[in-house]
Amino acid sequence: TLEPLKIVSTRGMTVDTQEYHPEPRVAAIVASHQHPEFIVNIKETGRILLVNYSDIENLSVTTIDAARFLHDGGWDSTKRYFLTAANKSDKIAVVDSKERKLAAMVDVDKIPHPGRGANFVHPEYGPVWVTSALGNSKITVIGTDPEGHPKHAWKVVHVLEGQGGGSLFVKTHPKSNNLWVDTPLNPETPISQSVAVFNIKDLDAGFEVLPIAEWADLGEGPKRVVHPEYNRNGDEVWFSVWSGKEEESAIVVVDDKTRTLKKVIKGPRVVTP
Repeated sequence: TLEPLKIVSTRGMTVDTQEYHPEPRVAAIVASHQHPEFIVNIKETGRILLVNYSDIENLSVTTIDAARFLHDGGWDSTKRYFLTAANKSDKIAVVDSKERKLAAMVDVDKIPHPGRGANFVHPEYGPVWVTSALGNSKITVIGTDPEGHPKHAWKVVHVLEGQGGGSLFVKTHPKSNNLWVDTPLNPETPISQSVAVFNIKDLDAGFEVLPIAEWADLGEGPKRVVHPEYNRNGDEVWFSVWSGKEEESAIVVVDDKTRTLKKVIKGPRVVTP
């Protein structure tokens, strides 16, 4: 019937000043891999709810105090730990979904915006998770292996310098050595219309810039390059090139191994994809 089975209010007190917030927003909902639960980020109050759906009539909700202005996040490689940005608090909250508690709060800067983040094995620090930022050019690498690399777990182990601020998404793939970082909200056109790509085997070598919007060969418009996404095989990376509703947009497909243009998809049906 598509009718709600139960409605639960998100209103409540903020975690820092203990002020009542009448209308906090839900910023993310993620299904746990450990329990029959949804992990729910409440943006303005800074609280993370673990909503157990095994008994809807007698709903169990566990509240975790994190930090205000929670946004989006993603899993570590084991799918036990959920790392999520509290962007205007300049923090990453780490939730242990197995033990159902906060594992750590990691300080980062400035205004982290990971999307789902990116996981790979760092040559020195082991399994890590990465976020970029809206407020500066930093790409922050956080250790995620408390058993194998306990000294580095839930700590910033490496900071890369990207093209600039205004990043929304980072992406890699288990079959790839590339780490892709977009910057669609950067005020400088050459940066917002391109993407940076790092070699995760040699991060200190810097990044290569690929002119995605130029490859799309579009007309007038902002042509912001956003949200790299791999195909299933891990050998292609797809980018959206965003312009206004009345302007031409496109989807650009890049060969992950050679970092070269493979295909441009555009036409009247492709509107700010």
